[in-house]
Amino acid sequence: MPTTINHPITRDPNVHSGAPVFTGTRIAVKILFDYLAEVQRVDDFVKQYQSVSREQAVAAIEEVEGLLEATA
Repeated sequence: MPTTINHPITRDPNVHSGAPVFTGTRIAVKILFDYLAEVQRVDDFVKQYQSVSREQAVAAIEEVEGLLEATA
């Protein structure tokens, strides 16, 4: 079931040199995927990076999943 966050990911050239970050934070989205690649859980990520909600993290995953499906 998709979450209700409209834009979980933003890019701003003044934040992390334009790398994708969670909207309203300076937390790079790549960190979430690094956590998942290391077999960590989304809950572990949001516990470590408390400025990102679980809903934001899941929405970001869904957004990237949609982009991957669109290019497949």
